[in-house]
Amino acid sequence: MRRSCKPPPRIAFQRIARAALLHGDTICRQWLPGGRLCGCEYTVKNPRRMDRRAGSFKINIASGLWCDFATGEGGRDFISLGAYLFSLSQKQAACNIADMIGVDAYE
Repeated sequence: MRRSCKPPPRIAFQRIARAALLHGDTICRQWLPGGRLCGCEYTVKNPRRMDRRAGSFKINIASGLWCDFATGEGGRDFISLGAYLFSLSQKQAACNIADMIGVDAYE
């Protein structure tokens, strides 16, 4: 008897990243409380280092781009932000965001 070898389901990274943009403000406030929103830019202390004050760690909630201008670390979407903040793989970060915002994580 022959068993079917189905490939594992693929993570829908692009769909999750696009959907996360609709929830950027909420994601930032939940993951990084105490920041401030000025226009589309959320500024907060970087919890991954001993940041004394907010100013160098910024997330653009409209585009998903984020950067710590003091260290040069950054990314292009909320998936990479989640992976960075919580020391996760991109796959796990994407699945966590999908669960958080109520979208299907798989293609």
